[in-house]
Amino acid sequence: MTRHKPGGSGRGLRVATQLHHELAQMVRAELKDPRVGMVTLTGVDLTPDYAYATVWFTVLPDDPDTIAATLQGLRRAAGFLRSQLGRRVRIHTNPELRFAHDPSVGRGAEMSALIAAANAVQARD
Repeated sequence: MTRHKPGGSGRGLRVATQLHHELAQMVRAELKDPRVGMVTLTGVDLTPDYAYATVWFTVLPDDPDTIAATLQGLRRAAGFLRSQLGRRVRIHTNPELRFAHDPSVGRGAEMSALIAAANAVQARD
């Protein structure tokens, strides 16, 4: 899901959503880099002037080596992805893509494990 920052414009949110959709399709179908495997794009943060887009991703397995390799592959493909975006999405500024790992999925799994452990303790009592 595309992240929404308070005070952002409706158009900015729509553009970020469109970028997210297009990038997800391109990463899935057009990237041939073996470092970019089981990757999911979780959001796009777009600056108000559309100059930069931070693209958040998660990857399986969620270990530091896989994250680093995926990040390296995505950064290597950033120019290709940006040029393809320029052909697919017509906006006045084609944003520079910056990729960042989204730790929220890992935190969610940790929270689920803590809840399950608490429920198991409560069931024993």
